Amino acid sequence: TQVLLNLHKGIEKEGLRVTPNGHMSLADHPAALGSALTNARITTDYSEALLELVTGIHSGTNNLLGELYNIHAFVTQNIGDELIWNQSMPCILPPDDQIPVGKYGSSNSGMLKHVYRLGLAERYGKAMQCIAGIHYNLSVPDTLWGLLETEGKNEQEQRSNGYLALIRNFMRHTWLLMYLFGASPAVDLSFFQGRKHPLQELGNNTLFLPYATSLRMSDIGYQNKAQSDLQLCYNDLDTFVARIYNAVTTPWPAYEAIGTHRNGKRIQLNTNILQIENEYYSSIRPKRVTRRGERPGTALSQRGVEYVEVRCMDIDPFDPIGISHETSLFLDTFLLFCAVEESPCFPDGGFCRESHENFGTVVREGRKPGLELMRDEQPIKLNQWATEIIDRMLPYAEMLDSANNSSKHVESLNAQAAKVKDPESTPSARVLNSLKTQNISLQEYTLEQSAQHRLRLIAHKLNENDMEQFRVEVAQSFADQLELEESDSESFEQYVARFHEALVSS
Repeated sequence: TQVLLNLHKGIEKEGLRVTPNGHMSLADHPAALGSALTNARITTDYSEALLELVTGIHSGTNNLLGELYNIHAFVTQNIGDELIWNQSMPCILPPDDQIPVGKYGSSNSGMLKHVYRLGLAERYGKAMQCIAGIHYNLSVPDTLWGLLETEGKNEQEQRSNGYLALIRNFMRHTWLLMYLFGASPAVDLSFFQGRKHPLQELGNNTLFLPYATSLRMSDIGYQNKAQSDLQLCYNDLDTFVARIYNAVTTPWPAYEAIGTHRNGKRIQLNTNILQIENEYYSSIRPKRVTRRGERPGTALSQRGVEYVEVRCMDIDPFDPIGISHETSLFLDTFLLFCAVEESPCFPDGGFCRESHENFGTVVREGRKPGLELMRDEQPIKLNQWATEIIDRMLPYAEMLDSANNSSKHVESLNAQAAKVKDPESTPSARVLNSLKTQNISLQEYTLEQSAQHRLRLIAHKLNENDMEQFRVEVAQSFADQLELEESDSESFEQYVARFHEALVSS
């Protein structure tokens, strides 16, 4: 059990800044939060208004969520009357051309981030980039792979193979997370900016699907042929890295038609299937911390997998920081289960179509009575399979509780088992039921919830040490950004060329 005390985890939580009346903020990233380029804990993702709040690495859930709560409190107390939108699907959006893209100053590294986002706007539209989620990062001690006798000719290969086995099991069972925690069954009409869509009207400018769990993770957003053809392989690291490399070096005709420059200004980094590795949209990623200027693919291929990043979790609208203690504990149990259980390689070149289709079914209609999924090419009722998985997770929850002298992991498992028995108790059903019974729009509902969360966060008194640490980080981030801007010795075009050369030479 000592091994299990050393699960290390961190969270990246996205959330739009919105005005008191629930419209997307068009204001610059607030100076009181520091530089979005160099403040490690408070940055932005796609849009200038899309905050990304990042914890450090923790072994304890209380410390992890305590830090995330403190970051939320500091931000909320330093953005005036704005608030953090606590829902994965965005608020009422302005026309696409008015959505501000993230700005990171004039340094070459800052401009690279900015131009990458301009490229995303060209490829997917800006509304898609305003969706928010929770990224949950987890690493296990290397000793676990030894205990499991994971194959590998050295520790690095053994670790990478262990994480890839975890990922394969995650892909098989990730539909369960969508059923249990999906909380985006509806979306504001403005999200589609006049585009066609497959959703039904709920009234009040709200669109929905009656049994949806997570429209965020459905195909209403990324309608993208280039990405849908990318069938990454999680059977071995070399194949995974090779396919990513192929995607970031192979031109795509539609992106070639856009070009890299418009009116003398760069509008995307390149015309390849992916501009950079991070553009690939997946529910989980193998990760390795990169060194300055290093490509993610290079880091993985040279030093192996270090941790996994779970990317499919919706913002929990009922919790002021978007994720509850109970959910975090369940994720730890689920990921440990995925790591330890037998995980055969996928057939067909490593792409598991069955898992992919189960996932798509559950995000669109996961609460449909009698819903069946496919397991080993045989139909099985969702509630039966979900119950089986949760039952198989019980020993892992008990081990984690034993290691932590707690009963919370088993309690979190029982809470999820109750959702399997009663689909109306899932977050997606609770959101829809509130909209219907109160006869209000998703916009009104989320604004009211976000305003209530804001009051709690405003009232949260940070201790002096924490407050001082935030202030120091803010001041240091501006100094670091200035240093980057003053130390650049080449043009941005030269920098971009070198950035691509680094990939090819690796």
